[in-house]
Amino acid sequence: MMAAPVDDPLKSDSRSDQELIAAINDGDSNAFEVLYYRYRDWVVSLAYRFTGDRELALDVLQETLLYFVKKFPGFRLTAQLKTFLYPAVRNLSIAARRKAERFQSDENETGTIEAVITTDPIVSQDESLTAALALLSEEHREVLLLRFVDGLSLAEIADTINIPLGTVKSRLHNALDTLRNNPRTRRYFE
Repeated sequence: MMAAPVDDPLKSDSRSDQELIAAINDGDSNAFEVLYYRYRDWVVSLAYRFTGDRELALDVLQETLLYFVKKFPGFRLTAQLKTFLYPAVRNLSIAARRKAERFQSDENETGTIEAVITTDPIVSQDESLTAALALLSEEHREVLLLRFVDGLSLAEIADTINIPLGTVKSRLHNALDTLRNNPRTRRYFE
């Protein structure tokens, strides 16, 4: 007779982030593992949005974990963990991307973007949306993705990237307006 599969205790841990951080401060290394598994995919996804490179995103995950682990013992979480981690992931991603770009030609990247934008008008919706997002400024794209991909509230976005709430609203409005007026993405607003 076969034994029933045992659930992975790291995946089924129902403690809140606050409780896990308190446990880490008390020396519970398993609590850190739970947080790692809870947020690793989000960190990699966010880092990939900034770097555009899977390998760099994985490097940023490691750097983010080192940054986070150095906060213990004595770390106090005063907001959501995503709000705390976002600036670190963003800054580490930008630094990794800049370092990688020193070894690559800017012409390659520009040619790739132009090729996506100027190709046959019958492109997939994902390619069309990706090309339109590439045309947004980094600030507008960042606010748009934080709101609609990461699901942060406007106030959380303001706290996360350390800008006034009015600036968040303005950037989001301008990003949506740009996409609404772009022929490739207009259909998403109809």
